Amino acid sequence: MKFDTVQQGISFYENYARVSGFDTLLYSTKKRKSDGKISLKYCVCNKEGFRETPRLQSNCKKKRPITRMGCNARITLKLINDQHNYIIFSFHEGHTHPLTTPNSTHHTKQSRNLTLAHKKYIMDNSHANIRATKSYRLMKEHVGGYQNMAASVTDFKNFQRDIRKHIRGKDA
Repeated sequence: MKFDTVQQGISFYENYARVSGFDTLLYSTKKRKSDGKISLKYCVCNKEGFRETPRLQSNCKKKRPITRMGCNARITLKLINDQHNYIIFSFHEGHTHPLTTPNSTHHTKQSRNLTLAHKKYIMDNSHANIRATKSYRLMKEHVGGYQNMAASVTDFKNFQRDIRKHIRGKDA
């Protein structure tokens, strides 16, 4: 396949990943020295590689779950010199982990996003001293369940945190 820009190729792979049941990471980029244009772009499964073993710390309160499983699924986009287009140079389809089911794809990171309506809802509830978790539960009831939510409770909390950080130190 050919793409006019790298972003079109990445969007294609992200849509493929969403339908297939996995998330992606933008991994590595190689640029040409002559003009700085991207010559190779790697987009991988979010479970690619292995996390480095953490140093033993006595103050470690919570053990992080294993999220990296050495998955080799990836796509490589390469610049065609004479046409200034990008092609799929390599494509590895095999995963070393189970993919998400269609019923749980709304939990993947690419499927979660706060819309303007969500942000307004959080802000309105914030003015009424309703915090992010309770706002999330109220929104869940409005839309008919967790499966219809386009964001997670963490997304709600992060947005409220960012708003508070933005207005900190100002007269609000």
